[in-house]
Amino acid sequence: MQKRLAAGVCLAAGLLLASPAGAQAVIRVSSGGAFTSIGAAVRAARPRSRIIVASGTYREPTIIVDKPLEIVGEGMPVVDGEKKRAIILIRADSVAIKGLHLTRAAHSLVQDLAAIRVENAVGCVIEGNRIDDSFFGIYLAKSEGCVIRRNVIRASGRTEMSSGNGIHLWASSHNLIDSNVISGHRDGIYFEFVHNSVIRGNVSEGNIRYGLHFMYSDDCRYLGNTFRRNGSGVAVMFTHRVEMTGNRFEGNRGSAAYGLLLKEISDSRLLRNVFTRNTVGLLADGADRLLAEGNDFVDNGWAVELDASSDNARFIGNNYIGNTFDVASNSSEPSSTFSSNYWDNYRGIDLDRNGVGDIPYRPVRLFSMIVARNRPAMLLLRSTFASLLDKAEELLPVLTPSALADATPAMHRRR
Repeated sequence: MQKRLAAGVCLAAGLLLASPAGAQAVIRVSSGGAFTSIGAAVRAARPRSRIIVASGTYREPTIIVDKPLEIVGEGMPVVDGEKKRAIILIRADSVAIKGLHLTRAAHSLVQDLAAIRVENAVGCVIEGNRIDDSFFGIYLAKSEGCVIRRNVIRASGRTEMSSGNGIHLWASSHNLIDSNVISGHRDGIYFEFVHNSVIRGNVSEGNIRYGLHFMYSDDCRYLGNTFRRNGSGVAVMFTHRVEMTGNRFEGNRGSAAYGLLLKEISDSRLLRNVFTRNTVGLLADGADRLLAEGNDFVDNGWAVELDASSDNARFIGNNYIGNTFDVASNSSEPSSTFSSNYWDNYRGIDLDRNGVGDIPYRPVRLFSMIVARNRPAMLLLRSTFASLLDKAEELLPVLTPSALADATPAMHRRR
């Protein structure tokens, strides 16, 4: 498999960067040509041929690609599954699918039918396609070294049962998911048993459940993505050594919504992300040895909910601005720590003018602890009662967890 992976990645890079003119046999598909269906052209093509599909609409049985080929649309031709079948099934290494408009792949409650499904393949490239109204958009199973780039994947499912995932990877590794736009699916992007892969520069918004759902997928990175207005936000679960850098988690609101849920993960990094206008920015449940550094938590209900199950998490140099509650915790003696963060509610002084407050800041409000045990108490948020609790805790800070105090609060917002 390692030799297949190396060869496939090299060929995939060549397809992306080099012109194939003169190096590949070329077959044209059009309504008036020698080949009027893509399937017929695939069956006739020699390995490593290029199939150019002219603009138009093509309705045909599921196209099975079982040899290395490049299939390229000219003028974004439509391939219509008519709600009856999967559209393209790839069972070969080094296949490229580019510039097609794939629509209406069949829905099924017993099969994971997709507009493009890749099985046991290495080095495939799926780039610049449009996928509409399909159960699953792009599905990779036991595949390696593939690139899924600059696709627009949209669906209009109303329930989790009526829609699959936009981009779905299972038991795969060393793949790149880059600069796609996904909306209207059950989960925008779904990883399960995926390793050493990168999710970069994607926009996942308006999906029914999660913008990104990530399970049992170690040593992956997601970088510079935007997850916006998804039903429950983003969930990273049962995973080790994940890097999450430069992402935006926006507008994920609802009684069970959060920007990002970290559940039973370890040794991961959360760096320079923006959490804004979420019910809960970050929910850490069993996030052991997490490093959260340089993030912005802005205008959330709860910026951070830190469960007692999280061990030795570190929050360093983050900005907390305009949140209703900066930090909530259900532990009286947490092992996690906060240091050098900027808190817009901090009212301390800096006599030596070194940019660090002279007294610690306790980010856990007493009222937030009451709300954590009894959510209907939120009705009293703007009441005199809540203000009196805050004043009492300032004068006699004994009821909120002292271990979560930031001993070196920043006087100015971190850049």
